[in-house]
Amino acid sequence: MEKMEVNIIELLEYLQDLVENSPKVPMSGKVMIDKREVVDVIDQIINYMPDQFKKAEWVMNERERILNEAKKEYDSVRKETMTMMRQNIENHDIVREAKGRAQEIIASAQREAKAIRLGSRDYSDEILTQLDQELEEHKIKLIKSLQESFEVVAKEIDTNLTGTCDVIKENIKELRSMKK
Repeated sequence: MEKMEVNIIELLEYLQDLVENSPKVPMSGKVMIDKREVVDVIDQIINYMPDQFKKAEWVMNERERILNEAKKEYDSVRKETMTMMRQNIENHDIVREAKGRAQEIIASAQREAKAIRLGSRDYSDEILTQLDQELEEHKIKLIKSLQESFEVVAKEIDTNLTGTCDVIKENIKELRSMKK
C-alpha cells in the first residue's frame, strides 16, 4: 500500500512541477502544458486509486466467504447432530446426552460465526475508515498544491503587469518631455 501512496504522491508532485515549470504565455498569466503528458499523469493517478477500492471489495468478499463457511459448518454440525440423535433415539440417556452435545456444538458454532462476523465488520470498517482518511489527506494536499500554484502564477502576473505599467508610464513621461 505504501508503494501505491508514494506513486500517487510522486505523480501529483510531477503534475505540480509540470505546471510550475512550463513555458509562460506572455501577458496572460497562463502556461503552455503538453496535454498528452498531463492526461497520461492523470490516467496513472486514476489507475492507482481503484486498488484501494479493490482492497475494500476483497475485504467484503472475504467477510462473505467466512460467513458462508461458518454457516456451512453450522449446517454440517447440525446435520451431524440430527443424524446422531436419530441413531440413539432408542436409549433415552443417549438422546439426552446427544441433545446436550448438539446444543453445545450449535452454541459454539454460533459464537464462532458471530465472532467472525464482528471481526470482519470491524476489519472492513477499519479499512474503509483508513481509505476515507487517506483520500481526504490526498484531496487536501492536492487542493493546497493547486492553491500554491495559482498564487505563484498570480504574483507573476502582478509583477509582469506592474513592470509593463512602469514602462508605459516612463514612455508617457518621455513623450511629454519631448513636447516641451
